[in-house]
Amino acid sequence: MKQSTSFRVVRAILLLAFAAYFFVPLLAMFDFSTQVRGSAPGRTWANWTFMVEDEDLRSSIIASLLLALFTVVLMVALLVPTMVWVRLRVPRATRLIEFLCLLPLTIPALVIVVGISNVYSWVTYLLGDSALVLTFAYVVLVLPYSYRAIDASLSAIDAVTLSEAARSLGAGWSTVILRIIMPNITGGILGAAFIAVALVLGEYVFASLLHFDTLPVAMASLYKNNGPAAMAAALASMGLVALLLVGLTFLGRDRHKQGASS
Repeated sequence: MKQSTSFRVVRAILLLAFAAYFFVPLLAMFDFSTQVRGSAPGRTWANWTFMVEDEDLRSSIIASLLLALFTVVLMVALLVPTMVWVRLRVPRATRLIEFLCLLPLTIPALVIVVGISNVYSWVTYLLGDSALVLTFAYVVLVLPYSYRAIDASLSAIDAVTLSEAARSLGAGWSTVILRIIMPNITGGILGAAFIAVALVLGEYVFASLLHFDTLPVAMASLYKNNGPAAMAAALASMGLVALLLVGLTFLGRDRHKQGASS
């Protein structure tokens, strides 16, 4: 009885310490973003409404959200069929695919930007100078993390048996990948998508050095002139990522319940 009580006390202390470590900086950011400039004390929501009223910041937010969406779509379209095909048809190439996907993790982002800067001059010439062309670079950036998430889900199922059963019933490879394998690795795909969204919304080096206006670049520029508004934008972006994480958690839990009930 004494051990269980002491365990609960220690757990409560650790939870309070974690909550303080996590929420105190966020509260400080919120306090700073709502302070009125000048000697007169008070609170204002002007810095939060600035995100909607300022055209440059608003366009940067929209560009980052579209970048996150396009990056997730392109990453899933390229990575999932490739990994499933290699696992089913060419298992010997698994190590090669893993090496290629994890390679960006070993190369600094600055080096990658310098290497692809000349390539992106042609990309912007052909596709325009919109920030959305960063999708191709961001897919490379998120490959290591997305690969690990999807690979863990693929390793948890017997993909070979499922594919052979579907093929014996006359299913094509597109049906096997889209209707047999992908529904069983939804958790890994959602995890990879969340990681990709979080990285894209916080990525600064690529966009800054390639001269594109995304949300992190806009916040860095805004911080030089209006620190409270930049803090409000940073806090709002973290809140958006947190909401995505909560949504992903409940979505994965609902699919797990559906699978258990079926």
